[in-house]
Amino acid sequence: MKTASLILAAGRGSRMKGYSGNKTLLPLLPEKSFYEGSYPILFHILKNLPPGPKAVVVNHKKDDVIKATRDLDLTYHEQPELNGTGGALLAVLTFLETEDYDSLIITMGDVPFVKGNTYMELVRSLKDHALIVLGFRPKSRRQYGLLETDGNQVKKITEWKYWKKYSEKRQQALQLCNSGIYAAKKETLLRYLPVLASRPHLVEKEVNGRLSSVKEYFITDIIEYIHDDGLSVGYILAEDEEEVMGIDDLAALKRAQEIYESGIMPKDLDN
Repeated sequence: MKTASLILAAGRGSRMKGYSGNKTLLPLLPEKSFYEGSYPILFHILKNLPPGPKAVVVNHKKDDVIKATRDLDLTYHEQPELNGTGGALLAVLTFLETEDYDSLIITMGDVPFVKGNTYMELVRSLKDHALIVLGFRPKSRRQYGLLETDGNQVKKITEWKYWKKYSEKRQQALQLCNSGIYAAKKETLLRYLPVLASRPHLVEKEVNGRLSSVKEYFITDIIEYIHDDGLSVGYILAEDEEEVMGIDDLAALKRAQEIYESGIMPKDLDN
């Protein structure tokens, strides 16, 4: 299958205190400080993605991202408003419609250690499914979204603010978490993007000191739409929780730098 890749790199990363740049450019090899060094996270993600057209969704510090990766044969698409992961898909509609590919990998710009073999397994699994979710088994479910499954099918992904209200018994039955990384068939994605666009979530957010209703869109909604229409949504599991670790704060960045500098990647990353 011809495979395209989409890297979501538009966010601000507000939990990375003391750093104002784009998180995808944080170094895996620190030098002057944890925030200054070489070999950005984004480079390692691109190294492990399969061959094929690649697009990066940008917004925050977009010029820095473009400058750092200008020699890597990427296309860039601005998400003009930070309106969710689904909003990122809608922002790259031209890329999704016009590129020559059969399957699309959607990955996060702050998750550096997903193996090349894992990405390829996501694509291979599309043989039997319309969309595939990369899940994982964490030591603690914390505030992750959880996969609600029926056998090898994903029915929906439920966010923490909802599943925390479930009974203890129901919570214990849900042990698989969502990494935020997916693969989908082109025809499926293009079929459901108009549906996604027509069903925004109205979210109350503070904008310029005032509460406003903002429209947001989420990739996880597409999963529910697909399942409800009788199509198959499957999942595979990362072999190691650190393979899908997101670099959300300084502690996570330090851990990622330790992993990279040690040369011991999560579950033989580079093999």
